[in-house]
Amino acid sequence: MAEPSAGSPAEVRVLRVGAPMWSLPEWIGRHLPSDGDPTGLGTLAAYATWCNAVEGNTTFYAVPSERTVAAWSEQAPPDFRFCFKLPRTITHDRRLRRGADDLDDFLSAITPLADRCGPVQIQLPPSFGPDDIEALVEFIATVPKSDWSWAVEVRHHQFFPGGGHERALNDVLARHGVNRVLLDSRPLFSGPCQTPAEIEAFQNKPRVPVRPVATGTQPIVRFIGLTDPEATARHWQQWLSKVAEWLELDLEPFVFVHTPDNIEGLQLNRRFHADLRALAAARDLVVAPLSEPTEPTRQLDLF
Repeated sequence: MAEPSAGSPAEVRVLRVGAPMWSLPEWIGRHLPSDGDPTGLGTLAAYATWCNAVEGNTTFYAVPSERTVAAWSEQAPPDFRFCFKLPRTITHDRRLRRGADDLDDFLSAITPLADRCGPVQIQLPPSFGPDDIEALVEFIATVPKSDWSWAVEVRHHQFFPGGGHERALNDVLARHGVNRVLLDSRPLFSGPCQTPAEIEAFQNKPRVPVRPVATGTQPIVRFIGLTDPEATARHWQQWLSKVAEWLELDLEPFVFVHTPDNIEGLQLNRRFHADLRALAAARDLVVAPLSEPTEPTRQLDLF
């Protein structure tokens, strides 16, 4: 890594990477200690030694209990970041309408983790289109912003390049300082899909164009790769340059590398981070390293 010049220490940037979850059965004994709590609570501390962020998919399905949040708070280090998703009752059932009480309940539940939260993700259904834009405008205009940052993921084709309403959406988000979640599923659809998990993902994941725009200070990239780690890494080369550019602009990007089965997700996220640090060093940009991962308590059998 390039050394900062004397008398002018380089500012250290932070790139946050992570998987969609912090617990996966296939990780236990392979990447995470085998004595972890099977509920996933006991593996968070170990996961946080591999990655410095996580997508909070679990909150999309249910608001966590006070006890659960307390356990997360105890295990997550100060520099770790959760990017929780709003409950589907707000985004999918109510479609951002008449959800003030549900929103208050959700934010109250995760408040003990407020200092370790990245953008709260507003993931909208594919049917949420241009006719619903006013509901989105009203919602993001009224959400609390002093203690929380926000990100929006849309899936309606009209909000993507060639759809006609992309600029209007980006202007709304930029005006309110709300980040846009950028879903890149191109690697998955480049194929060939060979495993059952790849075939299932091919059938269910959104297939949308990508424009790498940052509408807020914490852009989020959700990168959907393939089962083959080498194929996945080949597809993220364009993102390395864009993420480095964001860091140069003092933005705080989050990159979440997915694969159809996520078994190699921890190493892939660390590999993306390492590739980015190498590129950044060539640009005299200092990016903080990840911590050393916790070793599992047993080795995998060779055969």
